[in-house]
Amino acid sequence: MNFELNTHNTLPNDATQGCLIGRIWSVGECAGPSPVLLRDGYVFDISKSYSTISALLEQHDVVQILSKLQGDVVGSVDAVLANTVIDPDPSLPYFLAPIDLQVIKAAGVTFAASMLERVIEEKAGGDAQKAQSIRDVVQKFIGDNLKTIQPGSEQALKLKNYLIEQQMWSQYLEVGIGVDAEIFTKAPVLSAVGTGNAIGIHPKSEWNNPEPEVVVVVNSRGEIVGATLGNDVNLRDFEGRSALLLSKAKDNNASCALGPFIRLFDASFGLDDVRNCQVELKIQGQEGYVLDGLNSMEQISRDPVDLVQQTLNENHQYPDGFVLFLGTLFAPTEDRDHVGAGFTHKLHDLVRIHSPKLGTLHNTVTTSDQAKPWQFGIRALVDNLSTRQLL
Repeated sequence: MNFELNTHNTLPNDATQGCLIGRIWSVGECAGPSPVLLRDGYVFDISKSYSTISALLEQHDVVQILSKLQGDVVGSVDAVLANTVIDPDPSLPYFLAPIDLQVIKAAGVTFAASMLERVIEEKAGGDAQKAQSIRDVVQKFIGDNLKTIQPGSEQALKLKNYLIEQQMWSQYLEVGIGVDAEIFTKAPVLSAVGTGNAIGIHPKSEWNNPEPEVVVVVNSRGEIVGATLGNDVNLRDFEGRSALLLSKAKDNNASCALGPFIRLFDASFGLDDVRNCQVELKIQGQEGYVLDGLNSMEQISRDPVDLVQQTLNENHQYPDGFVLFLGTLFAPTEDRDHVGAGFTHKLHDLVRIHSPKLGTLHNTVTTSDQAKPWQFGIRALVDNLSTRQLL
């Protein structure tokens, strides 16, 4: 399914007020990835001052620094977006995922609805046909609103004991209402795809879905400095068969999408905006199928600060910073093709993830073996920056 990116369908609603940074593939004799700043409708290459997004975000008062930084004009935002496609013109710049050396982490089971769906996946053994009958049983015992239950609280412990008695306890409920959050590594450093690219579904998966999420951006000091949007592409059948298949369900070629840009915290956008984000999802299939979904951050069971502190602390550090998917409320259950089969992706689905203050992330669906191979890793980045005399 074809689509064209431009400022109207990509930038935040108040784009002129926010401080947006990202990355492009620059062209010319020294082609390579470059951090950029979006300002007044233009893209400014700031790689001569900061060769990586990670290095930039280690600075104190980043927004103040960027307000005084000139950079080199690359072109208009519209012009670069127009070339941000699956097969871009190699002679022109295009946008990449907006992070580089940050570790890509994710928090799981942070919303009641998605927690229930994980329990259902486990009880169904990854079989979508069994899911609805099990969903009815699970919701009879648990309900569908656990927002009022504080994870790790006495109330949560009482619920846990009750569910154990009813033989409805699950490892997903443990991380959903227990003391410790589920924090896992979603994808390798530099492997994320950006807006305009294809996302990859494992070719053997028959039950899968997008996971539209807010992704916070954190420096090595544990400071949340901004946010972006992400798609934590998920294989429900793989993880449903066994939680030990989490890495295979989550980490495949092109299975992590981030973008379109990082919006840094400033007077116009802050942590409370993240807490109140409404993340909209639209899926359009070639056969005319349309699915709309909503991920309301107001319903998250763990605060973003708590999730960040459970990720970076005295037990684990991230010297290059990290990004953290905060989880999703959205778990599609409506049937797409067959009664009882639930939702699953089809090739060429168009996936749009939008939030008013973060913009829109656009991707199309392919299989991970047909997606563009991931070949530009850490060694390639170091070699490239060295060649460009940016180290």
